[in-house]
Amino acid sequence: MEINDFLDREPEEVPEPEELDVQKAVVEALAADKAIQDERIASLQGENNALKVECAKLKKLISELRASLEKMGDVLSVNAEGETSNKISLLDRNPELQDRFPGETRDQVLEVLRTARDAAEKDGCIRRAQLLESVLVSNEPSGNLVKKRAALEKFFNENANILSGPVIEELKKYGISYKNGEEYLLPAEIIKRTYW
Repeated sequence: MEINDFLDREPEEVPEPEELDVQKAVVEALAADKAIQDERIASLQGENNALKVECAKLKKLISELRASLEKMGDVLSVNAEGETSNKISLLDRNPELQDRFPGETRDQVLEVLRTARDAAEKDGCIRRAQLLESVLVSNEPSGNLVKKRAALEKFFNENANILSGPVIEELKKYGISYKNGEEYLLPAEIIKRTYW
């Protein structure tokens, strides 16, 4: 380009200082809005990633539960269709009488069956003993009843088998009765009434 061309060129318009201030304010406002939007986007991406992880966990849990349910269905169908099974469950109980701890009813019933089997064997009731043994062999107790019984016995032993104020408070905390009417029970009676 020659010098004459450069000199003949129209000068570019230079904005007025006020116009520059307005443009600068607009650019700054846009930059501030962009920073807020970037922050919000980052936050939403974090939430999205957390939800994806949670969703993956829930899908895995659903898959595991579905597999477990399918296995249970197989067990129930075999139990219901088998020659040795009369019903899916041998006994039902009143649902209003809640278990105090997981497996309480099952453990109590299995203990009663074990005692009845022993008595049947002793009395020579061979068939009854065989039937009860077959139920016992197929059903394992949870062991919670024995643990609870042992824990209560240990608790009383640690407190010299005395129903003191702190002992009574602990019994109340677990809903264990320590009186029969107005009479206080002995520790052995409390254990027997609660876990036998």
